[in-house]
This record gives sequence, structure tokens and C-alpha cells, in this order.
Amino acid sequence: MRAFHELDEREILALAISVEEEHGRIYTEYAHGLAETYPASAQVFTDMATEETVHRGWLIETFKKRFGDHIPLIRKQDIKGFMRMDPVWLVRPMGLEKVRAQAHEMEGEAFRFYTRAAQMATDASTRKLLGDLANAEGKHVTLAKQLTETHLPADVRDAEAHEEKRQFVLRYVQPGLAGLIDGSVSSLAPIFAAAFATHNTWETFLVGMAASVGAGISMGMTEAMSDDGELTDRGNPWQRGAVTGLMTTVGGLGHTLPYLIPNFQMATTVAIVIVMIELWIIAGIRARYMDTPFWRAAIEVVVGGLLVFGVGIAIGSS
Repeated sequence: MRAFHELDEREILALAISVEEEHGRIYTEYAHGLAETYPASAQVFTDMATEETVHRGWLIETFKKRFGDHIPLIRKQDIKGFMRMDPVWLVRPMGLEKVRAQAHEMEGEAFRFYTRAAQMATDASTRKLLGDLANAEGKHVTLAKQLTETHLPADVRDAEAHEEKRQFVLRYVQPGLAGLIDGSVSSLAPIFAAAFATHNTWETFLVGMAASVGAGISMGMTEAMSDDGELTDRGNPWQRGAVTGLMTTVGGLGHTLPYLIPNFQMATTVAIVIVMIELWIIAGIRARYMDTPFWRAAIEVVVGGLLVFGVGIAIGSS
């Protein structure tokens, strides 16, 4: 990689052309990825891509006048100092806030690039062009704000925020909550049955590990194969399956790990406390994301959990 200060004006212009082309294509990908779910935001990025195309045209015209038709291939990744961007444009569905944040970073980097390039230029026309582009990139934040106000009035922004929350709930909260409930509640019976049947903490731990991991695999595969997400808009099935399986395992491990404590009474006491915490956490998540009143969520989850807990103790003590 070369240092930026080592570039001559021909190379600086070639790099600027490459940067504008890359930014324009990224904004176009943003627009394409957001078009179905967030059409207003997609239009914002379409307009920004158009702006980058205009800038690229100015640079190519200046380059041809000074250096001819051959533009050498110099990319950001060939030069030290440029930030490495995560390819969020390859991810579907796109996260609206992450896309906007990355676009803001790109604009800031472009402003710094053109400011430094203008300082290095000795040709008057090139220096003026680079300075104008620095001013344009510096105003891109204002442009983005203006485009947002044009295409994203308050009601549209509210609608997009609501849609983003809905998709987050469908693709992460619901499968994760289903897994957490299954892992926390359904594993109570086998774990505490083993505990009160054997009074052996290590054997109880092994039963809990088997129940938690086995349930995680089962729940994850069930979730992945039950809905491909095409009609329900719940996203990638294997992603949901991974979330469900992970949270199922976590839910079971919460009250399994205390049985690493050798003392049976202490291990069981800690496990019971953790069970109560888990149930209240589940109730809180349901109340926040599932539009369920907290008292109702608490009664449903806690009562159900206590019933399974009681069954486990009864079977283990018989």
C-alpha cells in the first residue's frame, strides 16, 4: 500500500474517480436493498448516488484535459489511511440505521480526502475542482438532511421506524423469546426431577446440559424448517433457527450451571433464584415487545414455570 502523500496529481484524480464510482454504487445498492421495505429512504440514496455520478463526471473531464484518456486503476484499498467499511450492502434485509450511519462516515471521509487532495494540488484548475468537491462533500450532511426532509416527512419516518421495529420483532425477538421460554420452562422438569431423585449435583448438571443442548438443537431445526419467511416476512429461516436454538440453550443453562456447585442445597437454592429471574426477564420481554401488559405476561410465564417446576420436583421426589 502507498501513502497518500506519495501520490501525484494524476494519481490523486484517478483515485478520486474511483472513490466517487464506489460511493455511487454503494448508494445505489442501499437504494436497491431498501426499496421494498423503506421506499422513501431508498429514494434518498438514489438521489445521493446521482450526486456522486455528477462528481465523477467532473473529475473525468478534468483528468482527460490534463492527462489523456487512460485513467489508471487506483482504489481506496491500495492507499493507506482509508477506513475499511463493512459490506452492509450485501446483507439482506438491510438495517436502516446502520446504512444511514455508514453513509455519514463515507461522506466525512470523502470531505477529508478532498480537503487534503486540494492542499497537495499545484495546478490551479485541479485545485479548484478538488476544493469544490471538498465543499460539496462537506455539505453532503446538509444535503442528506434536505433529502430526508423532502422524501422522509415525519409521518414517513415514523412509519419506517415502526416497520423496522416490526421486522426486528419478527426476525429476532419472537424466535429468541420462543427459544428462551422453551429452554427456561421446559427444562425445569427434567433438571429438578434429576436433582431431587439423585441429590447428586454432577449428575444433575449432566442431565441439564443434555436437556439444554438437545432442546436447543431441536428447537433451532424446528424453527428453521417451519417457515421459509417468504410469506410471513420473518427473514432467513436458518438465521431465525440459530437465534431460537441459541436462546433455548441459554434458557436451560441458566439453572443448570449452578449444579457445578458441589453442595446440593446451595446449588438448588441458586438454581431456584435463577429460575425466578429468568421468568421475570421473559415476562419483561413479552411486555416490551409483544404488547402484552406486564402483569398478564408475569402471570402467564411465572404460573406456567412454577407448574413445570412443581412437576419436576414431584416426579423427582416420588
